[in-house]
Amino acid sequence: MKHPKRIAVLCCAIVFFAVCIAIAGALTVSLSVKGIRVPAFHDIRASYRVSDAVLFDRNKEIIHTLRTDKSGRRLEWASLSDVSPSFLKTVVLGEDRRFYSHHGVDIRAFIAAFIRNVSSGRLRGASTISMQAASMIDTTLKPERGRRNLGQKWRQVLTALALEKVWTKQEILEAYINFVYYRGELQGIRAASRGLFGKEPSGITQSESLILASLIASPNAPRDRVAFRSALLGQKTGIEADRGDIDRKIGEALASAYQIRFDVALAPHVARALLAPGRDRAVSTLDGRVQRFALESLKNNLASLKERNVSDGAVLVVDNATGEILAYVGNSADTSSAVWIDGIRARRQAGSTLKPFLYELAIEKGYLTPASLLEDTPVAINTPTGLYVPQNYDNKFRGTVSARTALASSLNVPAVKALLVTGVSSFVERLRSIGFSSITEEPEFYGYSIALGSADVELYELVNAYRCLARGGLRSALRLTLEGGPRAGVRIMDDRASFIVGQILSDRESRAMTFGLENLLSTRFWTAVKTGTSKDMRDNWCIGFSSRYTVGVWVGNFSGEPMRDVSGISGAAPIWLEIMNFLHASSPSKAPKPPAGVVKARVDFERNVEPAREELFLAGTEPLARVRANTVYEEARIVYPQEGTLITIDPDIPASLQRVGLRFEPGGRRFRWMINGSDAGADGPLFLWEPKPGAYTVTIVDRKGKVMDSVGFVVR
Repeated sequence: MKHPKRIAVLCCAIVFFAVCIAIAGALTVSLSVKGIRVPAFHDIRASYRVSDAVLFDRNKEIIHTLRTDKSGRRLEWASLSDVSPSFLKTVVLGEDRRFYSHHGVDIRAFIAAFIRNVSSGRLRGASTISMQAASMIDTTLKPERGRRNLGQKWRQVLTALALEKVWTKQEILEAYINFVYYRGELQGIRAASRGLFGKEPSGITQSESLILASLIASPNAPRDRVAFRSALLGQKTGIEADRGDIDRKIGEALASAYQIRFDVALAPHVARALLAPGRDRAVSTLDGRVQRFALESLKNNLASLKERNVSDGAVLVVDNATGEILAYVGNSADTSSAVWIDGIRARRQAGSTLKPFLYELAIEKGYLTPASLLEDTPVAINTPTGLYVPQNYDNKFRGTVSARTALASSLNVPAVKALLVTGVSSFVERLRSIGFSSITEEPEFYGYSIALGSADVELYELVNAYRCLARGGLRSALRLTLEGGPRAGVRIMDDRASFIVGQILSDRESRAMTFGLENLLSTRFWTAVKTGTSKDMRDNWCIGFSSRYTVGVWVGNFSGEPMRDVSGISGAAPIWLEIMNFLHASSPSKAPKPPAGVVKARVDFERNVEPAREELFLAGTEPLARVRANTVYEEARIVYPQEGTLITIDPDIPASLQRVGLRFEPGGRRFRWMINGSDAGADGPLFLWEPKPGAYTVTIVDRKGKVMDSVGFVVR
């Protein structure tokens, strides 16, 4: 060492030694420390914040922890009674062996440090536990560039003296073991014990005590250095420990990144929503039992669908009366393709899940009744962007069906025809009023395809919309906290029409045309449910409600990849059924009573289109006679081609394979086809005609030759 530097070192040591002597003299005459304010111990403990905020369910059970502070990993405060006596003894012997006898500054330690400084030429402190605790509660005492300056050291000494006058030794030691860093970002004995040894601090062994105590002086030392210091500490303090046990534990604890395993991590998306920075605990509306079951049901069913290219899903369970969310499963956690995506708030194509709101609007306005007959036959609708030709899910057509059957069996073509009656704009406006804020474009953007769910919506919106149906058309917001209490609903839909639609969705017989009598939508208690599948099988939904709960399930892929051979029955419905059965394992779900203004009337159908039955109607809309087919379209008309259609012939395809299907409605009647004034030789609702280039006028006429409809089109 160069001579000037050594002199400077010795001078600094002498100054510190003199200060210590002065302090010692001050202590002997009980001199009070003035100008130093020390907070009360209970204030320090109250201001302590864990780095992981805690989310509780409605029963005050911890269901999730969330990292909110990146500056250090701190768990719950550990009282001295929570910590192994072996560790406390080791820390005191290793860091400040005269801790219980000095008054904040250890004069003997200063003298020993002075002698070492003179011999080695390096400044080494003699900070007591009290002095270290003082620097932990007063941030201005933290060293700059790795070492405190003389001014900071002096204030640290004074603060330690003041601390000893206000706090007990036990309080000082307790604060110290909770604020000191042990390894990396592990701050506090509970985080260190859990992170390095996977146990609570009460279970720390003698070997582990030596390791943790040695880490205090050098938290980021390499493993071999930690092993050496631990063994040396044991020798100096007279604590016997097995060196082999120390080496083995160090190898296990420091070989890789630490891990703090929590008992539960059930609701990450809710935790991120409620545990904002500065808020280390929140009580949610979630029910831990329901949340666990919904997550496990989702995981198990997605595992069974893996071979069909299904990776993701989401579940939302709410209480109908209060809007409180009981289960919020944004994805399948560790098995999801994207664990950070919230499938409940992600927008996906709605599919057939919007149909109940279309039929409710049509019934509410008096345009349809459940007994109204609609033609499930091919149709082509002329739009500004071209012909819109809806198809059923299975590419089959059922002919004339009632509105009840069309909705329950989820037939596409009748839904589009119902939309022709209500109007696209009215339906879009109704969806927005129910709470579909995702539907932001003008009605023309969606067109007639919105009847089949072409709009992108959230599972969150769908579930609350079905809850609105369950409550007779009353809408209120969903809730994740119990603060403020339930809010009164706002009437959006007619309670009578809502009841009728709910009754249709609960009708097992009416959905049998598509789903059969025995299927996963048929519960042993009363429920109303609807499935939906989006275009190209990218999204699969099952949304339904009982007398008390509404449950919504989505399955698919966050990437947007299509699934293989997955329908509402095979994809989302099994999860929906399992959750509904769990919710009603010990409580019944009874069918709601009809509101005033809903009447029953017997209906029978012309040509026995459907069996006679008792049907529900808004008072005043019940039929006075036999229900006729073609309620929506009273007059026969050509549905394809539309006026102005351009049909192009492909010269590379044989003409016999390019025949065009000319169609009229209603399908139950007979009209002669005329092409350019000549009898085409057919009178059925579907005529396969071989096109040739030219301009054409196609007409249908009755037996008396009366023209029922006529359209012009061109073939090129």
